[in-house]
Amino acid sequence: MLFLHILILGALAISNTTGTFGSGHMLNSTQSLTHSAASAIMDFVKKNGYAGILVAMTFESASIPVPSEVVLPLVGILSYEGYFNIYYALLVIYISSFVGMAIDYYIGYYLGKDFVFSHLDWFHLKRRTLISFNRWFAANGAFAVFICRCLPVVRGIISFPAGFARMDQKKFFVYSMAGSIIWDSVLTMFGYYELSATTGSNFIIAVSVFAIVLYLIYVEIVKKRISRS
Repeated sequence: MLFLHILILGALAISNTTGTFGSGHMLNSTQSLTHSAASAIMDFVKKNGYAGILVAMTFESASIPVPSEVVLPLVGILSYEGYFNIYYALLVIYISSFVGMAIDYYIGYYLGKDFVFSHLDWFHLKRRTLISFNRWFAANGAFAVFICRCLPVVRGIISFPAGFARMDQKKFFVYSMAGSIIWDSVLTMFGYYELSATTGSNFIIAVSVFAIVLYLIYVEIVKKRISRS
């Protein structure tokens, strides 16, 4: 928890003191793309209210590439500004997480591994990634389900291996929701308490940096460990 707090404050410091993510064409391109995504998500959520949160977070939980690292802090700051009631917003987020994970779990449960592997493009998945997560689930079971729900980028993928294995439904949802509630609450409340004092432009920059850092953590640490499983 403290580590995430430090990341966000560091991002705010960067945005306030330099106004840039750093040098280099690749980093600047990533900044532009992430900044645009954050702005688009904020506009979508503002326009559609609680329904916008429901759609965005259901997609995210169902492995469709909508970044919770951006959506949740945005919902937090919009709640602080009065667009949402923070408690209703969190309730909608939890419901969305449940619906999204259920979609992927039941696809794996009822349609099976062959169907998913035959239509990986539908789920925006790479074959190697899904195989790695399937192995990690086979080795770690419920623990893998819980941990994955607390990780950036890959939170939804674990629902498929759990479905393939026909993991007990009650156990799957208990462990999945436990991890999701932690992740969802922490990022939303950081937006509410820590990022609410920033200006709009600095907030978008801070969230963009935060999302990039979480992705780098996934690539450098999490992905390598899962691949070795």
